[in-house]
Amino acid sequence: MTITTKPVEYMDGKQKCVGLLAWDETFADPKPCVMVNHAWGGRDGFAEDKAIQMAALGYVGFAMDNYGDGALPETVEDKQAMMMPLKDDRKALLKRLKAGVKAVSGLDQVDETHLAAIGYCFGGLCTLDMVRAGLGLKAAVSFHGLLDAPDYTTKKSKTKVLVAHGWDDPMADPASVVALGKELTKSGCDWQIHAYGQTTHAFTVPGADSKDGVLKFNSDSERRSWLATIDLLAEVFSLHGTDAAA
Repeated sequence: MTITTKPVEYMDGKQKCVGLLAWDETFADPKPCVMVNHAWGGRDGFAEDKAIQMAALGYVGFAMDNYGDGALPETVEDKQAMMMPLKDDRKALLKRLKAGVKAVSGLDQVDETHLAAIGYCFGGLCTLDMVRAGLGLKAAVSFHGLLDAPDYTTKKSKTKVLVAHGWDDPMADPASVVALGKELTKSGCDWQIHAYGQTTHAFTVPGADSKDGVLKFNSDSERRSWLATIDLLAEVFSLHGTDAAA
C-alpha cells in the first residue's frame, strides 16, 4: 500500500478552495470516494487524517475546504466568524458543498458514481445538507453534528444515513434528534441514529475537554461510531467494480 496525498484546488464562484486528496497508488482503477467535511476549525490535520484513513481502507479520501483558501482559524472567535456566515446562509453553504462534489467527481482517482461523505460538528451539518440536497451520495455519516434543517426545500434521497450522536450534547438536544429522524423518514432515507450515553459534543476528538460538559472526548463512543461507519461504507461500496453495482 502506497498512500499519496496532494492538494486539489477548486472554485466556488470566485472563491478558491483547497481540498486534500488521499489515495493508494497501487490501485489503478477509479475507486469510491469518501469526502470529509471539517469541523469549525477548517480543513485541519484531523480532517486530513480522516481522508488518509479512508485511503487506507481502500477508498479515496478527500478533505473538503468549506471555508475556502485553506483557512484554519485558531481562536474561538475566529472559528465562529468563519462558520456562522455559512451556517446562517445554508444556500451559500450548499453552493460551496456542490463545488466540492463537482471537483471530486472530476478526479481521475474517483468513481463519481460511488460517493459518500462524513463530517464532524459543523461538518456533520454539511454532510446532512448534502443528503438534503439530493447529491446522490451512497452513504453519509454525521459525527456529533449540528442537526437543524435548512430554510430551503429539501429533496427525496436514497442515501444511507448514519448519525453518531452524543446523547448529552448540548448543541443538539433530544428534541432535535427526534426532529431529524422525522425529517429523514419524510425524505425517504435509509437512516439510523446511534445515540451514545454519557457522551457529549466532540466525542471523537482526542484530547477534547472544555471542562464545562460541552466538549469531551469519549474513547468508547469514538470507537463504536467508527466501527459503525466502516460497516456502512463496506455495505454501500461492496458491489463496486461488479456488474451489480448501481
